[in-house]
Amino acid sequence: MVNKMDNKMYWYKLTPLDVLMFRDAKPFSPQERAWAGSVFPPNNHAIAGALLSSFNINRSNKDDKEFLKGVFLCCNDNLYFPRPFNYVNQKRLTPIAWLDDPNHPSKQMLWDRSKPVPLVIDRKEPNDKDNEDQKVYRQFLPHDVVLKIVEGKALEPKDWLVNEAQDKLKISEKQNKPWIVETRSHNTLQDGTRQVKDSDGYFVENAVRLVDGWGLAIAVDKITDAKLSSKPKPLVMRLGGEGHRVLLERWEVFDKQWNELQAVSKANFEKGDRSLAYMVTNGVFERVTDRGTPKKARYGRSLCRPYPWEWELADLDSGSSDRRVLVSVATDKPVPISCRFRNEEGESVPAPQVFAAPAGSVYYLNRPTELWQNTKEHGDKKSLKVWRDLGYAEMFWIEYQGEK
Repeated sequence: MVNKMDNKMYWYKLTPLDVLMFRDAKPFSPQERAWAGSVFPPNNHAIAGALLSSFNINRSNKDDKEFLKGVFLCCNDNLYFPRPFNYVNQKRLTPIAWLDDPNHPSKQMLWDRSKPVPLVIDRKEPNDKDNEDQKVYRQFLPHDVVLKIVEGKALEPKDWLVNEAQDKLKISEKQNKPWIVETRSHNTLQDGTRQVKDSDGYFVENAVRLVDGWGLAIAVDKITDAKLSSKPKPLVMRLGGEGHRVLLERWEVFDKQWNELQAVSKANFEKGDRSLAYMVTNGVFERVTDRGTPKKARYGRSLCRPYPWEWELADLDSGSSDRRVLVSVATDKPVPISCRFRNEEGESVPAPQVFAAPAGSVYYLNRPTELWQNTKEHGDKKSLKVWRDLGYAEMFWIEYQGEK
């Protein structure tokens, strides 16, 4: 396991100076599809590109190390993380194979053994549905709540529910995300007329306006921090479409919060017991061979799936061995990511689109096992390394403590 605690990261807060616009990875042109898709929070490629281009930072081969952490939301000097998908309201889901109660009705369930084990609620209380319609659950959890989850502590209802004073969200509007989507149309008139052009003349896209007091948080490595520190202040960075900008400020309080979570996660990993891997950033998992090198004949085959290729499904009858550690998965629809790269002629061309498992996905394992991209043996492989360096598939390890 690579000791990530040895790679000190320096945290920055990004405060929007206007609305932000991030198009998704779906093909778009005004002639074919007049509605441009959008995504928020932005993916790590967008953040890395904005950093390097806005401040003319050139990273040499010797700088080729872990570069970015995040991107996360922040508010009131607190990092916020996506709500884990293995909870239904306040109830945690458990794989059927891990249920302690032999008389639990789900124990009689049959499922396809070539797929992850189904997840069910441990136990239901008689009044579980009372007043659920009036409750507004957080979709992003502050640092102190996530720390409780990683430490295996019981959460209270106030930890799950939107706090209007702390989260600055309007409960009356059922707003549980700290941004507002503003739809904006773009049109171009034909010369000398009042009619919109037939081509390249009209399209609609979404802009995101963060609630007052909220921002984005990222961490960079020591080399990048030194380069940013040498730039004139204030640091203003172009981010997203239409040249909109954010204010970039060093925010040391986030260093402590991140290191605290990492320390607990590392201790849980080293225990080696049943574990949950809580992924707090989008994760891209490439198909690789047993030796950790990309397959030569991989083209035309799917490289992406909701869980890592190196985590094979556990044999529930004979136990786990080697890579057969994965029991179950709690995830959501994939996030399409598209970026660009330079070909042999030095031209910037679109890279193949990939589909990332969304942040908030949770994996149940018989024992904690690192991703190949984080290991010394395989982590220097170019196809794996890029995802680690840009902060994808960042996980907190949680010791499984039975039914809660």
